[in-house]
Amino acid sequence: MSEATIMVVDDDRAFATALAGALRRRGFQTVIAHDYDGALAEAEAWQPDQAVVDLRMPGRNGLEVVASLRERWPALRVVVLTGFGSIATAVEAIKLGAVHYLTKPTSVDEILAAFERTEPVLLDTPTTQNATPLDELEWEHLQRVLTDCGGNVSEAARRLGMHRRTLQRKLARKAAVTPRRKP
Repeated sequence: MSEATIMVVDDDRAFATALAGALRRRGFQTVIAHDYDGALAEAEAWQPDQAVVDLRMPGRNGLEVVASLRERWPALRVVVLTGFGSIATAVEAIKLGAVHYLTKPTSVDEILAAFERTEPVLLDTPTTQNATPLDELEWEHLQRVLTDCGGNVSEAARRLGMHRRTLQRKLARKAAVTPRRKP
């Protein structure tokens, strides 16, 4: 049995419970939190060795969770897990101290392997032979502006010069049709 404790921070209670159960079956102690405040309280109480943090949550987002956890516990190894991956948020997560950034769906084995990474995460960059489609470039730009605005859709829409509802539709449409890529 492993002595390591892994904290799972995800607002989707069913997903958090399932992931924590899978980690327990692999010999880890687990603790679950569903938001920013819960994550800090559980980290204070349990002093986990590792954390899996969902990017999108109501209130303060996963990037804020990563920043606060790494500030208080610099040795904590954090993997960011999201269903809405973008280069902008991946870069930001790594800058804040996450050891890896994975998109859902992913396996427990991939999550555990991400904790073991020691080399820097390299993001694929397009080449002239492998040009990025225009809709992906738009998605990346929207995500970058949204990240710069701290997740505030109204402010991001203002900066982009579009109506808030238009931005919400673009974000929802792309999230619904984006195939999940492995890192």
